[in-house]
Amino acid sequence: MLMKILALSDQMVDHLYSPSVKERFGDVDLVVGCGDLPSYYLEFIVSMLNAPLIHVPGNHDPTPPARESALDPHGCASNIDGLVIEERGLLIAGLGGSIRYRPDGVNQYTQGEMARRILAITPRLLWNRIRHGRFLDILVTHAPPRGIHDAEDPAHVGFAPFNRFIARFRPRYLLHGHSHVYRRDAVTSTRVGQTTVVNVYPYRVIEIEPRTTNGH
Repeated sequence: MLMKILALSDQMVDHLYSPSVKERFGDVDLVVGCGDLPSYYLEFIVSMLNAPLIHVPGNHDPTPPARESALDPHGCASNIDGLVIEERGLLIAGLGGSIRYRPDGVNQYTQGEMARRILAITPRLLWNRIRHGRFLDILVTHAPPRGIHDAEDPAHVGFAPFNRFIARFRPRYLLHGHSHVYRRDAVTSTRVGQTTVVNVYPYRVIEIEPRTTNGH
């Protein structure tokens, strides 16, 4: 059975922040925030849809990111930054933040710092492989991988460690924000090996089929 995900990032959308969101997206199973959105916006959407929420912080979100700052309809903390979780049969990891472009910037990391953040969650990914037959289904990030949907200005360079993550752990999806889209012909979905990298700005609906423990 397909699971429907509403993924959001960076910009509030009027028809999502209104009662009509229930008519448009009432069949959504999970809401995923990819950063730089106010908690009241996320909380409104998940309350209207009665769906669970997971999210990571963006570079414009406050720090330290309070795990209770945005809650699902049951009052559960939903910040998965630096975590690996299982949600309704999907194995999901979160790595928020952007490239460091200011010395005092919040939720900003150098390439090396992001590589170390990935190293910190690697034991859980390896455990997933043993227990479930796969490392991960979805990686939720704020910034994109290097050379995929990113830019060359100091604030919007992507993370090279994400490219290595894709090659090693082969998630089915990497969902990110941070890269604003201003042109209709902009590329927002790119296939890299077994992974589909999706820029969700300002929102995208993704359908994915949960797998069983043995990977089928």
